[in-house]
Amino acid sequence: MIVRACLLGVSMVIVGWSPALATPEDAYPSTYSVQAAPPTAIVGASILTAEGPVLQKATILLSNGKISEIGPGVEVPPGTRIIDGAGKWVTPGIIDIHSHLGVFSSPGVPSMRNGNEKTGKNTAEVWAEHSIWPQDPGFEMARRGGVTTLAILPGSANLFGGRSVTIKNVPSVSVQGMKFPDAPYGAKMACGENPIVYAARGNDPFTRMGNMAGFRAGFIDAQAYLEKKKKGESQKQDHRLETLAGILSGDITTHIHCYRADEMMQMIDLSKEFGFRIGAFHHATEAYKIADTLAEEGIAIATWADRWGFKLEAYDAVPLNVAALEWAGVHTMLHSDSAVLVQRLNLEAAMAMASAQRAGEDISREDAIRWITLNPAVTLGIADKTGSLAPGKMADIVLWSADPFSVYAIAEKVFIDGVMVVNRDDPAADPDSDFLLGQPVIGAVK
Repeated sequence: MIVRACLLGVSMVIVGWSPALATPEDAYPSTYSVQAAPPTAIVGASILTAEGPVLQKATILLSNGKISEIGPGVEVPPGTRIIDGAGKWVTPGIIDIHSHLGVFSSPGVPSMRNGNEKTGKNTAEVWAEHSIWPQDPGFEMARRGGVTTLAILPGSANLFGGRSVTIKNVPSVSVQGMKFPDAPYGAKMACGENPIVYAARGNDPFTRMGNMAGFRAGFIDAQAYLEKKKKGESQKQDHRLETLAGILSGDITTHIHCYRADEMMQMIDLSKEFGFRIGAFHHATEAYKIADTLAEEGIAIATWADRWGFKLEAYDAVPLNVAALEWAGVHTMLHSDSAVLVQRLNLEAAMAMASAQRAGEDISREDAIRWITLNPAVTLGIADKTGSLAPGKMADIVLWSADPFSVYAIAEKVFIDGVMVVNRDDPAADPDSDFLLGQPVIGAVK
């Protein structure tokens, strides 16, 4: 077979071409690549590395998409672009571990609400990346809030909502061009009110006991599928069971939407029944009630600083939830779950710090910055590449105009792999979503 293609006036002939079959794990690969950028030094800033104490009047060097050197007294090589950081702060790029940007897109019309596959309680076969619209203007607004990496999850209408994907927050025509290279997949699960309220009409369960039965039935099928796979027995590939088997084998991290403490305890029992590890409970407004158990089990929590009361299962929240988890030794994170809140996750951390302070015990900046940088990176399996500032890591960084936990702080400059994607000194140079081009009223909001 001969396939002819013509791109930009260049003809290409491929002789004898045939498609190669990809496994589910290899399908839809990342095409993201680091773009060229000049070597850059931010000099004289206060630097929160997320790995140690604040570095005062320090310098950070960016080269070839990586952090090459960091600390006080660093010598800047000739030919390096120098940015004055005096009186300013540098942090790692913010990582939002719970986002629906691109799947619940702006503008909010029905055709752009692609986050919930509400056709049954178990839709583990769907992948969030197949719904992401890269032109969602929300990505741009998130960059201006210092967000460089996001985990995009399906919604919580289903017991098993499907696979999540980790992306770099860069402009791209395709989701493959945003996909974080080699990041593990996650799986969204949901307990409580949402799967009940949004239950598909038919034979799906409508109670919490029915939901637990649905979880167990799904994993029983996955156990049988995985056992046959291990034995090499022939069976039809099943994308739903591939995802559930990935949870059981530990290849796919679970992200479980769950508010109430008693339901989190039920899910912990479920994980022990089927031998899988819970990666993180999300939202988890009652996590403070079982903080010691969560710490003992090594289960992470992704939550808000003070959001509560918008439905019954979110009623029994306290402003000290985040601090109580931190004090108990729980792997604690803050998330957005919102196209608006994603723009100010640094202030979510500040609010949680303030709640602790009102209770008479401070939480340091060094601890708080990890809630929105390194801790999410660890849970997403990308901490060896990003999430903190250290030589060799991706140059995903934010230069703040002031203390990042101040309401007056602005993300003046944002770098992703050393490329400046936000520059408040020259906002016209910032990349715009294709959707916003030619829309001066919206596009002018910098």
